[in-house]
Amino acid sequence: MASEDTPAIAARGLRQAYRSGFLWKQREVLRGIDLDLPRGARLGLVGPNGSGKSTLLRVLAGVERPTGGELAVLGGDHASSRIRARVGFLPEDTPFPRELRALEALELLASLRCVERATARARAQELLAAVGLEAARRTKLGRFSRGMLRRFGLAQALVHEPDLLLLDEPTAGLDAQGFAVFDELLERARARGASMVIASHVLADLQAHCDQLIVLHEGRIAAAGKPGEVLRGEAGASIVLEVAGLDERGLNSLEASVAQQGGRVLSRGPSTETLRALYRRLSR
Repeated sequence: MASEDTPAIAARGLRQAYRSGFLWKQREVLRGIDLDLPRGARLGLVGPNGSGKSTLLRVLAGVERPTGGELAVLGGDHASSRIRARVGFLPEDTPFPRELRALEALELLASLRCVERATARARAQELLAAVGLEAARRTKLGRFSRGMLRRFGLAQALVHEPDLLLLDEPTAGLDAQGFAVFDELLERARARGASMVIASHVLADLQAHCDQLIVLHEGRIAAAGKPGEVLRGEAGASIVLEVAGLDERGLNSLEASVAQQGGRVLSRGPSTETLRALYRRLSR
């Protein structure tokens, strides 16, 4: 039995490659990832499309075995049924049984993760209500919209109260209510000590829920640290500023002060432009 001091994730030189094409040529997606995630920590993954984020999450979830390196999840073999029963995984797509109704599908997924039948029914009902799908509990998943499927995906990732939560673009397709649900569910998981890895292009997700950030670029870790440190960028990089509670005179005074320092007031809030600038810098 792993102790509480055992990292949630310990990876050394992790590699993943696929063979494809007419000549069955090998393409390496992960190129030597070293990663230590303490218990209860929350890690954000960012990177341009094709950088290896989804592949890394699938490997961590035990869906795929790496082609090289060493990996321990929750102190054990990431692909073993015992460890996978303690991991909650929301993939980028939604590979759920479309012919099943929401409640029965969630109960089935809970039972596959070793949750007792009575407990599975109670948790399924509770989580469907929490994600706003109680009225659709008897609707087949094949009739769900994209946003509804993402909410269901969040519920299935949490139905067994996992020790490690792996989320791939969890807010994709969510509306404003869905974002509020996402925030609440993650806070509940955090309160009971769950570790998390969140891959997202949405800075608000990462800044609100992550202690550390890793930037993947071409299958390697290009930058790592606290979100504010990683996203600070180079001197002269644009920072978006949003201000409330000032009248026109106050805003003019603030803008004049910023101008005296050689800057410009733009607006404020998480911006995907910041990530694009980061990716361009890493590609130089």
